[in-house]
Amino acid sequence: MPVADTSQLTSGVAERYASSLFELALEEGAVDSVTADLDRFQAMLDESEDLKRFVLSPVFSAEDQLKAIIALSEKAGLSGFFVNFLKVVARNRRLFALPGMIKAFRIIAANHRGEISAEVTSAHALSAEQENELKVALKGVTGKDVAIAVTVDPSILGGLIVKVGSRQIDTSLRTKLSTLKLALKEVG
Repeated sequence: MPVADTSQLTSGVAERYASSLFELALEEGAVDSVTADLDRFQAMLDESEDLKRFVLSPVFSAEDQLKAIIALSEKAGLSGFFVNFLKVVARNRRLFALPGMIKAFRIIAANHRGEISAEVTSAHALSAEQENELKVALKGVTGKDVAIAVTVDPSILGGLIVKVGSRQIDTSLRTKLSTLKLALKEVG
C-alpha cells in the first residue's frame, strides 16, 4: 500500500478548513474582517520563527496549542469569529495546516471577488505603495484585478518570486546567484 504524500494531505485539510471558514464568513458578512485577521496572523508567523515552529510542531498537546492560540489572539487583537476558527483548528490538532489554510482562504476570497490571486515572496516586507505598484503591474499582465499575498523570506536575499496560477516569475537574487554560479562552473 503506497504511503500518502503529506503535502497532499496538508493541502486537502487546508482547503476543507479554508472553504468552511469562507462559507461561514460569507454568511456572517465577515469576509473582510476575517481576511484582515488572516493577514495579521500571517504577519505574526512571518515575524516569529518560534511561532512558526510551534504551529508546525506535533509535540505540543491540543490543550497547550489551544491555550497558546487564545493568548496570541488576544495579544494580536484578532476578532472573535477568526479566534473561534483558530480554536477549532487547535482542538482538532490541525495547526500544522494553518499556513495552507490562510493561502487557500485568500484564493477562495479572491475568486469570489472576481480576482485572481498571486503569491509573492519578498526578502523584506513591502510598503503599501510597492504592493499597489505590483498589483498594477500584474493586472497589466493578467488583465484582471489581482489580490496578492506577501510572504517574507530573507533567504531569497532580494528581488521577488511571484506565482500567479501555474506561472512563476523568479527575480530573486538567490536564483540569479545560483544561475551565475552554474554558468561559471560550465566555463571553468
